[in-house]
Amino acid sequence: MTRPAVLAAWAVLLPAAAGCSPGDPKVVVVPHPTPVPAAEHRPAPRPDSPAWFRDVTDGSGLTPVYRNGEEADRYTILESLGGGVAVLDYDGDGKLDLFFPTGGGFAGPDKKEVVGLPPKLYRNLGDWKFADVTAAAGLDRLADGAPWFYSHGAVTADYDRDGWPDLLMTGYGRVALWHNEPDPAGGRRFREVTKPAGLLGPHFWSTGAAWGDLDGDGYPDLYLCQYVDWSNGNDPACPGYYASVPRDVCPPRQFGAKAHALYRNNGDGTFEDVSRAAGLRVEPPDGNKGKGLGVLFVDVDLDGRPDVYVANDTTGNFLYLNRTPPGGPLRLEERGLELGVARDGAGAQNGSMGVDAADYDGSGRPSIWVANYENEFHALYRNHLLDGRLAFTFSTAQAGLGVIGPRFVGFGTAFVDADRDGWEDLVVNNGHVIRHSPRGNVSQPPVFFRNGAKDGRRYFTEAGADAGPFFREARRGRGLAVADLDDDGRPDLVFCATNEPARLVRNEAPADHHWVGVRLAPAGHADPTGARLTLAAGGRPLTRFATAGRSYLSGSDPRFVLGLGEAKAAGRLTVHWPGGSPRVEAWDGLAVDRYHTLEQGKGRPVGEKP
Repeated sequence: MTRPAVLAAWAVLLPAAAGCSPGDPKVVVVPHPTPVPAAEHRPAPRPDSPAWFRDVTDGSGLTPVYRNGEEADRYTILESLGGGVAVLDYDGDGKLDLFFPTGGGFAGPDKKEVVGLPPKLYRNLGDWKFADVTAAAGLDRLADGAPWFYSHGAVTADYDRDGWPDLLMTGYGRVALWHNEPDPAGGRRFREVTKPAGLLGPHFWSTGAAWGDLDGDGYPDLYLCQYVDWSNGNDPACPGYYASVPRDVCPPRQFGAKAHALYRNNGDGTFEDVSRAAGLRVEPPDGNKGKGLGVLFVDVDLDGRPDVYVANDTTGNFLYLNRTPPGGPLRLEERGLELGVARDGAGAQNGSMGVDAADYDGSGRPSIWVANYENEFHALYRNHLLDGRLAFTFSTAQAGLGVIGPRFVGFGTAFVDADRDGWEDLVVNNGHVIRHSPRGNVSQPPVFFRNGAKDGRRYFTEAGADAGPFFREARRGRGLAVADLDDDGRPDLVFCATNEPARLVRNEAPADHHWVGVRLAPAGHADPTGARLTLAAGGRPLTRFATAGRSYLSGSDPRFVLGLGEAKAAGRLTVHWPGGSPRVEAWDGLAVDRYHTLEQGKGRPVGEKP
């Protein structure tokens, strides 16, 4: 094939590597690399501006590294996804611990055997010190001596409502579910229960996962994304992005999709696959099963029941509205394209990875945020009512979020009120998925957006210069979790990367704003996903949503930090508990600068008789 023919072929084939989408062939297909510094858009830091975030990993005892096996030079799409981190207080000591999947690699004389590495659990000792307790907690082996699988994501939920967080890890070929149990010494440890729970398979390639009570019985159900049909028998060799690179990681468009799965929690420790019956796109007429990476449970229409948003890679994203009747079987209705959240503002399908939702504009409604591939803009879908009906508008440019340009490959992402001013800011963890980027940006710095105001509307400003040196350092970023690891009311960040150590980033933003921390405790240890909180503070309401599965392959601190801004005291806090007809309760006069556990039934009923 002649060189012009090769380039022409890439104009069709290359729409991006894993975690990617179609880009402009005139940009992507070039004869030689053209490095573009990923941070060139950032203003220089001001010498009088203290850094908001500081990397405190060194000396913390936190040492996990996610391995993708690229040293085998297989160039498989398997190596592109990376891993995440889950936040949980597994032993009930009041400190948040960290669980990391660690990936895998390839073994055997022909390097055809896909193998996994054991995960890592780090116990929070306080004062920013962590200890590896993987073996002591029973996480150093699978049941019956099963081999480790190539892992990606981790999420937590109290799936049996015993008051203790359990663990789920996703990956290639299977998942692992661990039940949190007492140990003989009076502590806690995990027991793998994947097979008796009915979750051993079939899972071709599980990625993002989310737990949430979809049918109102209090038990969290499980949505499980699956990716593409790569295998040793379906492993094409793909050329690089420019002529001098003979091979690179294949794009997802080279592969077919695998249908996602929905498991109903039976309430007895077991699960039932209800994917087809519930309305998932198992065999859709248009063929779009979705190459799933990110998934988010959030109540988008404010009916008291969590809905499901799925970020797919190079296929349209899904929005499943929860139509489950009271006491009836699970029913989901996919309406992503109709409601404007399946594609970008130009109608293009994106390479979508990370996802989150928040009331960024004070509307009281959760807008959806999606981190996309390079040559695409990240997507902000503003949630609003149109003629009294649910609608979304692609609002990336209007909200100032297009300023970084389409040059990043975004993965883990989260809304976080970093300075407690009452407005939620944005963080994105970035890194490429291929080995040889035309822009020379395989490693990329994270991005921090500050939520401010402009011309009477909410407007984000790229504020990496104020965020600190960490936000100027490039890595092959993947998962991201938000957690207040020292309980000071300033949400901290845990960044994951490929073939690099995870990083612990402490929030040291100016502490001149008061705050109220909240942990929701539904009756009977029921799942809180879908709840809505509204706090009166400084003459305006702050609205927060109990979500699940946010970011990318990760699980964050389940508590809420509501920054009060200039207000000195908190007004009424109203909680809409999840359910088809949610009970509404209020708490008045909560003390500031501390966490509160709000138990369902202990507040003052609103709109109901006591």
